[in-house]
Amino acid sequence: MYQSHRDEEYVGEPYYGDGSVYLSPPTRTRRRMIIAASSLVVLLVGGVVVDRIAAARAESRTAKAFQDGMGTTDRPSVHVRGFPVLNQLAAGSLDHVDLTAHDIPASGSTRPLPVTKLTVGMDGLKTSGSADEAHADSVTATAFLSYADVSRALGVQVAQGDESGRVNATASLPLVGDVTVSAAVSAASGNRIALTDVRAEQGELLPPLKSLLDKALDEPIPLQNVPEGLRLRSVTTSEDGIDARFTGRSVTFHPDSSSA
Repeated sequence: MYQSHRDEEYVGEPYYGDGSVYLSPPTRTRRRMIIAASSLVVLLVGGVVVDRIAAARAESRTAKAFQDGMGTTDRPSVHVRGFPVLNQLAAGSLDHVDLTAHDIPASGSTRPLPVTKLTVGMDGLKTSGSADEAHADSVTATAFLSYADVSRALGVQVAQGDESGRVNATASLPLVGDVTVSAAVSAASGNRIALTDVRAEQGELLPPLKSLLDKALDEPIPLQNVPEGLRLRSVTTSEDGIDARFTGRSVTFHPDSSSA
């Protein structure tokens, strides 16, 4: 039987003469599904918010423990990795935590050298125990030492050398003049930085200048303000300073925890 185009257009939907189509209201099952989906979204969003609050508290606690232990003026920035953090806290250990601190003051009286910037990655950071300390199963860290800080510690002007892994040291004395030497930078035992293979670069190495450079370069520079348990593995030079890389196992950050 022949059927008009209008009839074909509205097959399956009740049609009214004014051109409108009647749509039936959602069934009870559909309404329940919508409510359940909305409730799930609310629970997920709420869970993320609660988890973020827990992470922020863990970050604040870790920052305080580090600040108290290292004596920094400003709190370091701390970021807890992984989700959910609540599960990690319940287990008593955070999977991975990144920390960045600036201007860690030098300790000791022998050529104290502050750390300009310290970046730390901690695995297995324990969340239980004293509020003013933090313990990590393993740690990797890089201490950046600006040439300005190194120069003040040594008493001579230090800058990037012409070759990779070397620095230039310039000694100056009134009425005597300047002399510049080049020295290789390397890691030494006891968390110290050694300056070896000294070569004259510019100027005449007169006795007063030689004495000044010998005093500055002969003995390795101790890094006395890194957390106890970290061991210096390597050092590299850059345009702005020296990067000292550390690793450690079972490292605790707490007051007076810097290595001597």
